[in-house]
Amino acid sequence: MDLGLKDKLVLVTGSASGIGKATATAFLEEGAKVIVHGLTQEEVDTCVAELSSLGNVVGKAGDLTDPVQVIDLCNFAQSQGDVDVLVNNVGIFSVKAFEDLTDADWMLYFDINVMSAVRMSRVFLPAMLKRGTGSIVNLASEAGVKPLPQMIHYSVTKTAMLGLTRGMAETTKGTGVRVNSVLPGPTWTEGVAAYFDGLAAQRGEPLKETVENYFKSDEPTSLIQRFVRADEVARTIVTVAANQAMNGGAHKVEGGIIRSIL
Repeated sequence: MDLGLKDKLVLVTGSASGIGKATATAFLEEGAKVIVHGLTQEEVDTCVAELSSLGNVVGKAGDLTDPVQVIDLCNFAQSQGDVDVLVNNVGIFSVKAFEDLTDADWMLYFDINVMSAVRMSRVFLPAMLKRGTGSIVNLASEAGVKPLPQMIHYSVTKTAMLGLTRGMAETTKGTGVRVNSVLPGPTWTEGVAAYFDGLAAQRGEPLKETVENYFKSDEPTSLIQRFVRADEVARTIVTVAANQAMNGGAHKVEGGIIRSIL
């Protein structure tokens, strides 16, 4: 299926690994030109080298909590042409008891998980509106709808992403610009592997046992009873980015964990 993405310029934040890297890969496979991003130039260069056989890919590092580095990344992206698709994928997560979360913890999570998307979109959304075309996809999570008790700080930031997405989408009315969110469920990535190390330690049980029992004990409503694959999330992101009829929506790819008909 041709999604109409050939030669489109796509910027995916946090794309040196995990879902972001899978998303960059999927866009390249559709013929798009992709800008990958990571925290360090070393990881970005490694990612570019790994993906270069798939198509036209370049990269730039930057800390998206630093407004100066955000502008540097945006300037680099704009030097490649008009950004047709922005995927706000950067995010962090960890296991921490609610009573142990400090003000600094909360502010860090909002700075990275929410404000990174605000900072990037503040540059590219007005440019898209001026051209009358473009697509922004924000990565939320099933945890934004069904908060996790061991990750309340993370869950709240993903709820905020849903509100941010719909609010931004309202500014696009009557234009060809669209803003959507994608809600992955538990997806097996390098970061999730580290998360399970922390969860097993918190519970005082072997890592293997925690992983094997996770869907029975923590996500019993999952209809697929397995981890989502990064490429499955990536294909959803690409489809949402390309479909001209999708705007202001929250698109789930969480294996049926959220028990709802909507």
